[in-house]
Amino acid sequence: MARQSASMNTSTTSDYWADGLGEAKLTALGGRSALFVMAADVEYGPHLKKRFAPLISGVGPVEAAVELTTALATLAERERLPDLVVSLGSAGSRVLEQTEIYQATAVAYRDMDATPLGCEKGTTPFLDLPATVPLPLRIPGIPEASLSTGANIVSGSAYDAIAANMVDMESYACLRACMCFDVPLVVLRGISDGKSELHHIDDWTEYLHVIDEKLAAAVDRLGEALAEGRLKR
Repeated sequence: MARQSASMNTSTTSDYWADGLGEAKLTALGGRSALFVMAADVEYGPHLKKRFAPLISGVGPVEAAVELTTALATLAERERLPDLVVSLGSAGSRVLEQTEIYQATAVAYRDMDATPLGCEKGTTPFLDLPATVPLPLRIPGIPEASLSTGANIVSGSAYDAIAANMVDMESYACLRACMCFDVPLVVLRGISDGKSELHHIDDWTEYLHVIDEKLAAAVDRLGEALAEGRLKR
């Protein structure tokens, strides 16, 4: 991590403070400053509330890109960019264990298809990025999985077209915003659905309370890794 705030302490995961800057609140975590980003309040349960105050971006890649870019631009203007952005919440998967937590090792943008122009599916024209962008940081002890971001809810046979292990609607957008400000990104996702077809919002929210508790434990593990210098590349 390249940046460290002048006012940053060397807190462990048991010590948290939030520095409110509009809607973006920086949290001290393992002696570093972190900006936590979540899509919706429904994913922000009581266990996570004890640990940080997130930027709630809204659902989907457009909202996430707009809100996180605005927040980071404001922080940059005040010379308060975080050492780390953490995108966390739920994800879908039909191959990973339901309610378990995974860290993303790479993110793809499944909405992008410029193949009629001769581009590889998933790559953005005139942007020098591969279809799948690796995320280099690793938290010891947390299972790893690849991630696909897009604007659609994936269910049932829609998984057939997706090579990644899990799907969400915000993380690729968060990555692109972070790249603009040279801030590293960690993505943590709890698997909320995917084993069966989604028919109602309750099919998504049924296990969010379990994911909340497990995500909180993952945040603690991240803080410990930061404090001990074990966040690996």
